[in-house]
Amino acid sequence: MPRPAVLPPIPVAVLILPSVVPFDLAVPMQVFGYPRPDDGAQRYRVTLCTPRPGLIRSSSGFSVRVTRGLSALKDAHTIVLPGIDDLDVHPPPATVRALQASAARGARFVSICTGAFVLADAGLLAGRRATTHWMDAPLLKARYPDVTVDSDVLYVDDGQVLTSAGIACGIDLCLHVVRLDHGAAVAATVARRMVVAPHREGSQAQFVARTVDAEDNGGLEGTCIWARARLAQALTVAQMARHAGIAERTFSRRFRAEIGTSPLQWLLGERLLLARELIETTTLPLSRIASRCGLGSEVSLRQHFRRRFRISPSAYRRSFVASAPAR
Repeated sequence: MPRPAVLPPIPVAVLILPSVVPFDLAVPMQVFGYPRPDDGAQRYRVTLCTPRPGLIRSSSGFSVRVTRGLSALKDAHTIVLPGIDDLDVHPPPATVRALQASAARGARFVSICTGAFVLADAGLLAGRRATTHWMDAPLLKARYPDVTVDSDVLYVDDGQVLTSAGIACGIDLCLHVVRLDHGAAVAATVARRMVVAPHREGSQAQFVARTVDAEDNGGLEGTCIWARARLAQALTVAQMARHAGIAERTFSRRFRAEIGTSPLQWLLGERLLLARELIETTTLPLSRIASRCGLGSEVSLRQHFRRRFRISPSAYRRSFVASAPAR
């Protein structure tokens, strides 16, 4: 099957405000603004902008020179808002109006960490589910009661507006955006270049409530690897617990503490990730993909796939036609 023509680069505007967090700024620049092609193509075109061009002081004390103003937002398909350190300073009215105008024309918004506060100031999170760093989530919830704040996840994809939790969660969200735009294979290429995990589900917990000792951690990780190699089988929590050498109830409790979800939800997520990869990279019929992934029937695959990715398997395959033959 021929590989589709590469589309023109997606225009991305990164809006920098005073007290910008350097790490939060570096993440979208590494994912979207990398100067060399990923997987043979330049897929994004990034512009830095700010309300008043010039030197913008970061939260770490050094400044970033930005030459473009708010006009850069007018042509952006995606607008990224890195986190800011000073949450007592609100964006100026001109910035709010520019963000609202961009939302009205259908631009996509991606916030990293406390960048969610800027979106909330502009009214773009009203009635939506969103997240931010767990330490700042209570303030976001108190300041903007019309926002459903979820402090227990890595990121939230609410369609036009996507928000991430603190620090490194911005990497997970930006890679998620690459998957949405260009598919899992391209996102994996970007992740390999950045030397990070290719995928963490947004529903995963932001932090572990208690420390899991090294022996237990190794056991759970080993069991996850074991389970991934057997996704076609009807695995149970009892089987996973036996492999880890832990009582089933203890295993479930420790799994949720470390991974941030239940073993069965994790299994479903891993099966859907495998299904998405096979849909993207092979021409296998959906019934065979469902069987390979342990999802049972094609009907079950369609239901779970649409619920997780908000698109049908067939529509996804049409969007990301791949050249790999059926195996």
